[in-house]
Parts: sequence; structure tokens; C-alpha cells
Amino acid sequence: MNTAARRIQRIYLGLTLGNTLAASFIWGVNTLFLLDAGLSSLEAFAANAFFTAGMVLFEVPTGVVADSWGRRASFLLGTITLAVSTYLYYLMWQLHAPFWAWAVISVLLGLGFTFFSGAVEAWLVDALRFSGYEGGLEAVFGRGQIVAGVAMLVGSVAGGVIAQATNLGVPFLLRVGVLMVMFVVAFALMRDIGFTPERSVHPLRATKELLVASIDGGLKKPPVRYIMLAAPFTAGVGIYVFYALQPYLLELFGDPKAYAIAGLAAALVAASQVLGGWLAPRVRALFRKRTTVLILSVVVSVVILVSLGINRVFWLALVLLAVWGVVAAAAGPVRQAYLNDMIPSKQRATVLSFDSLMASSGGVVVQPVLGRSADLYGYPASLAFAGLIEAIAIPFLIASRRQHAPADVASDAGVATAVPDAAAGGPADAGASDQAPRPDGQP
Repeated sequence: MNTAARRIQRIYLGLTLGNTLAASFIWGVNTLFLLDAGLSSLEAFAANAFFTAGMVLFEVPTGVVADSWGRRASFLLGTITLAVSTYLYYLMWQLHAPFWAWAVISVLLGLGFTFFSGAVEAWLVDALRFSGYEGGLEAVFGRGQIVAGVAMLVGSVAGGVIAQATNLGVPFLLRVGVLMVMFVVAFALMRDIGFTPERSVHPLRATKELLVASIDGGLKKPPVRYIMLAAPFTAGVGIYVFYALQPYLLELFGDPKAYAIAGLAAALVAASQVLGGWLAPRVRALFRKRTTVLILSVVVSVVILVSLGINRVFWLALVLLAVWGVVAAAAGPVRQAYLNDMIPSKQRATVLSFDSLMASSGGVVVQPVLGRSADLYGYPASLAFAGLIEAIAIPFLIASRRQHAPADVASDAGVATAVPDAAAGGPADAGASDQAPRPDGQP
């Protein structure tokens, strides 16, 4: 990796560190925060569903911001929007606001995160290619995941401990403060490199054109389409499980006020992310095809979630949770590299945002359904149901594998050059920048 590429990677890792730290202060206590505000389990996860609905609603319009105004502008707008909406969350908790208010602000939170989704990843990939980096993307994404895992470990543990020492609202204020710091850092360091924003087109026309481009570059290409169609089931379940583990572990532990234990759940996932990020390129090297890694990760996840559903032992739940996190984390960079190697640079942010839209759409439905099942049958049963829902993703991943896309067998030494006509319905730039010699959360 040359000097320019190393600088791009350092900026990417710094943005990832700060953003994840800010977000993770509340990850260990978010569900408990909503329940403490007077919401039922159904309402708490419905509020999260409104968050994901906001992401679905705004993914493409904010993709226009990233592709028309620039990735840097999108990141800056995201930090401001998230800081304001997080502070409003804190105010609603103090006021014990009605559910409709939580729904509205959750949508605003979703808007904030859509400014990040796709934009930072696209910024990284384009800047690396422009700087002459020719290595595999798994290694860079893996390092990013390690940094994110460390930040999440620190933030989630600190958030749980601070909440127990003070109250459930303080971690939200900490998030606001760190987000404002990240605005200053990004403003000073982040520049659009290897990409020129298209600012001449009217926003509505640009939205339409980029929506068409995201469909052409995504859903119309079979190997990409099937990966995107699997996302609602894997991501929707993943979001629910992450937040359901807080009350689930407290129930097994036997103390509903042990907020530090809730933070431990997020911390375990964070530590798993660090290990998974380190393992990603090594796991990838064990298999000829990237889709093999993705399919196996879902199969293992389903087995673990069903096991969590029948488990009643606290320490065993921690072990299963750690394994679940490592498996998901090791597969994450492989999926990112697989998609990026099939997406042309000019529409990269939009197509990646569309992929995030597909993932968020699953959360809109899955979270309230599983939240209701937790009200009726308890959190253990809801985790088992979650595993069954995630299993629906497996046939889609197998279908993507059967398209034999070059990106499926791309090595760490480079990327695929094109998706063939037979597999994708037409030629495509498979990830190289148009100009020759790529950080993203949850309430």
C-alpha cells in the first residue's frame, strides 16, 4: 500500500472509530432506555422499526446527496442530523413522550444514518483506487471492522457502566458530544478523491435517475439482486437480536437494573467484531468462493439463535453470543467486497445505499413482529423465531452463488473486471474507479 492509500485508510479508520464510538454509547442500553420511558416491548421495537422505515424512505434521496453534492457533504449532514435527533430522544425520555413522538424522531434518526450508508464506503473505495491501491478490499474492510469493534467495545461498556452510575439518559448526551467532534474532524480531513460530484442535475431528476441507476446496477444484476434480497432477513434479524439480547441477558442474570450486564452484551458483539475483522481475509482464503462464506455464516447464525431460544444458562448465552458475533463479523467484509467488486464507481454510493435500503426494509417488519412475540412468549422464544426467519436468506445466497459472477472468486490480489452478460444482463464496471489509478449505525 502506497503513502496516499495509507493516508486514505487512516482517515477512513479514524472516521469509523469516532462514528462507532459515538453510536455505541447507547447500544448497550437502548432497549432498556425505551422501556424505562414507558414503552412496551412491542412499542420499543416498533420505534426501532420506524428508525429502519426512515432509512428505507431516505436511502435513495440521500444517495443523491452523496453522488451529487459529494460523499464529504453527506457525512457532515449525517453527523448534524444524528446529533439533533439523539438529543430529541433524550428530551422525550425525560418527558415520557407518547409513542407517536418516538416514531417521528426515530424516522429522523433513520434519516441521519442514511447520509452515512453507502457514502463513506464509496468514498473509501474510490479514493483507494484513485491513489493506486490494487490490493483486495477484504483486508481494508477487515481493518475497519476491527477498529469499529474496538470503538464499540469501549463505547458500549462505558455506556452501560455510566448509565448504571448515573441514569439511562447520560449515554445519549455523550453520543451528541462525540458526533459534534466528528463533524469538525471530517470537515478538516475528508475530501472527495477519485470522484467528481454531478451537481448540474435537478434534485428530483437526480433522485429518479439514481433510483433507476441503483436498480440497473443492483436488482437487474442477478448476483447482486439475490444478495440484496437476502439482506432483509439477515439484517432485520440482526438488528432485533442485538437489542433483544439486553433484556434477554438481564432476565437470565436475574437483575433488571444491572445495566452494566446489558452493556456486556454489546461489548461481546464488539469484541467479536474485532476478532471477526481479523479473521475475515483468513476465512476468505479458506474458500474458493465468497458466497460459501456467506451461506455458512447464515447457517451457523440460525443454529445459534435457535440454541439461544432454548438456553436458560447465563454463561452459556454469553458463549453463544460471542460465537454469533464472530461469525457475522467475519462474513461482513466478505459481503462488502463481493458487492463492491460488482458495482461501477459512478453509482457506487447509490447502489450501496439501495442495498442498505433493502436491509432496512426487513427491520421495518421483523422488529415489531419479533417484539410482539417477545411480549407473548418471552425473549428466548423470540430469538428462536428470529433464527427461523433468518433461514429464509439461505436460498437467495445460493441463487447468487449459481450466477458464477467473477467477483465471487476474486482474490485478495485484485477485483473482478466485469460481470458477464450471461450473469448480469449486460456489461458492467466491477468496481474500478472511472478515473483510474471507502465509516456507517442504529439508534
